[in-house]
Amino acid sequence: MITYGKRSTLNEADVIELFAASGIVRPINQPARIKEMILNSDLIYTAWDADKLVGIARCVTDFSYCCYLSDLAVHKDYQNEKIGTTLIACVEKAIGDEVSLILLASESAMAYYPKVGFDQAPNAYIKKRKY
Repeated sequence: MITYGKRSTLNEADVIELFAASGIVRPINQPARIKEMILNSDLIYTAWDADKLVGIARCVTDFSYCCYLSDLAVHKDYQNEKIGTTLIACVEKAIGDEVSLILLASESAMAYYPKVGFDQAPNAYIKKRKY
């Protein structure tokens, strides 16, 4: 049975293991960077199968105008079980109707987000990090 919850602390090793198992591209060879990503997030929801982290929605938000969904990752063995959809719903409930939920999708996830209620933004720009 999958359990969901809001988290303020997470072990970076669990997050690294999840990122590696989900297919999401993140700096998993930099544990200190992953730890900072967790510590500096405003809102994190997780999905657990007993003591195994199987999903995460990590956000940066002002809780008033916008919320950036930085990471949505689900372990490959648990994909297609609505875990991502449930994590998004948790975030939406936490931020309310007056806050826009924004994300940058990887090419492999472009078909997923319209299925869960996101509209593609034609007016977005990005300055990419060096990594």
